[in-house]
Amino acid sequence: MCTLRYAQIVPVKNEAVLQAFGHHLRALREQRGWSQQMLADIADLSKPTIYRIETARYSATLDVLASLAQAFEVPLAELMKF
Repeated sequence: MCTLRYAQIVPVKNEAVLQAFGHHLRALREQRGWSQQMLADIADLSKPTIYRIETARYSATLDVLASLAQAFEVPLAELMKF
């Protein structure tokens, strides 16, 4: 039996939105003077996850978005204003 060792890469439907959100996330992080590692620690996420979101290589799940909003101490709706 063959097992999948790596997540399959699925094409995204809204790449422009991912890129815009990535820029928004980076701007929020930099406004606070946080490194990617600091945001990852505060949001209880991995640094590669933050990097992938900021570079539009990962479409964040609702759970991840909620963690980011909590880290920035803003409502989820506010995080999504970009």
